[in-house]
Amino acid sequence: MIKTSLCFIMLSCLLLACSSSKKNTASDKPNTLTAKEKNAGWVLLFDGTTTNGWHTYNKNVVTKNWKVMDGTLVMDPSLKDDENGGDIVTDKSYKNYDFKAQWKISPEGNSGIIFDVKEDPKFEDTYNTGAEMQVLDNIKADDNKKGNHLAGLLYDLSGTPALSNPKPVGEWNQSEIIQNNGHLTFYFNGVKTVDVQQGSEEWKNMIANSKFKKWPEFMTSPEGKIAFQDHGHEVAFRDVMIREF
Repeated sequence: MIKTSLCFIMLSCLLLACSSSKKNTASDKPNTLTAKEKNAGWVLLFDGTTTNGWHTYNKNVVTKNWKVMDGTLVMDPSLKDDENGGDIVTDKSYKNYDFKAQWKISPEGNSGIIFDVKEDPKFEDTYNTGAEMQVLDNIKADDNKKGNHLAGLLYDLSGTPALSNPKPVGEWNQSEIIQNNGHLTFYFNGVKTVDVQQGSEEWKNMIANSKFKKWPEFMTSPEGKIAFQDHGHEVAFRDVMIREF
């Protein structure tokens, strides 16, 4: 009986230690960083309560179409009007980095994560200069006809449709963009979807066969701001973080 009780106590202590260790190395709470992530250089770009660090493209405020709700950064199309609309961009520009964000899309929804954005009044939209990792309802969105327009791929430039496996509408997807000296790598829900060097022959061919071939300012340098797209559909982001190299 004593041995049984002793074994039970030891097992309980072991489980408690494992549980405590897990809490110290990972968190189920959105928009927080673990000690390990902080030590690795990760910083949050969205704190879960404010829009600090962001502004609407070519404006000095975040317009009302973007709001914080239940720990998520949401584009709400019902709040759009002549004064409140457009993509939001980071206050800072980034060059070499690992960027992660979770997103969920509304039915028939379309949005995007646009990077290497050059902010200047002469450019009307973020996508005039930056490339996009697609955010999409693959099943019902209008823009699901081309293979390289699907979720998690490099919009209109590269992507294998079979690698685009988003979660059902309303569930969270994990996107990751790594840019290192012009080398682009995408991961979507843990699967590598893009691996290409900007400026290479492969890259030039991708541009030449895309809608961007006549856009002289498109992706002219591997540096710029990161944007979340207002495409007129509700979309939510959380766990937005970056680690610069």
